[in-house]
Amino acid sequence: MENIEVFSGRPADLSGRSVKEIRTYDLLDSAGIEYTRADHSAADTMDDCVLIGISLDTHVCKNLFLRNRQATKFYLLMMPADKPFKTKHISAQLGCARLSFAEPEYMETFLGISPGSVSVMGLMNDINCRVNLVVDRELLKEDTIGCHPCVNTSTLKITTGELFGKFLSALHRESRGYITVDLPREENA
Repeated sequence: MENIEVFSGRPADLSGRSVKEIRTYDLLDSAGIEYTRADHSAADTMDDCVLIGISLDTHVCKNLFLRNRQATKFYLLMMPADKPFKTKHISAQLGCARLSFAEPEYMETFLGISPGSVSVMGLMNDINCRVNLVVDRELLKEDTIGCHPCVNTSTLKITTGELFGKFLSALHRESRGYITVDLPREENA
């Protein structure tokens, strides 16, 4: 990952930025949420995200968009980038018989984002609250979290308190909140 540039707040020049990215900045600014932004080439892998996190001095989390077998319940899982993901660990905690990755069309319909750009910021597009936010408890111990502004060519650093406080409140999701899970670090667990 080359050419990572770090800035404070939204871009001064919005030309060439997507509508979904600009809407993210508009929402954060209207909610009074401060953020640091890194602009970079497309982050296609978690290794790219880790390098961006180093530039921002934050933990960029892994975001997975999941669904139950019947495609009636949808989940956005936020977890540390370096933890392995096993569906059996989260399925049991959510009380689902089987979870799998949701298809891209659900991602676009509910979160307004495409694969590679999955982020908690996409919840701003989930006006019917179809997606349940699920957070690994370990992330809640971090001071800041890095996430994409609905595109994978920028990454934001936001305090954990503001992300799970002001941000969810701005979406009127405070009553729904989020589901906390404990995912093991060991692959054999």
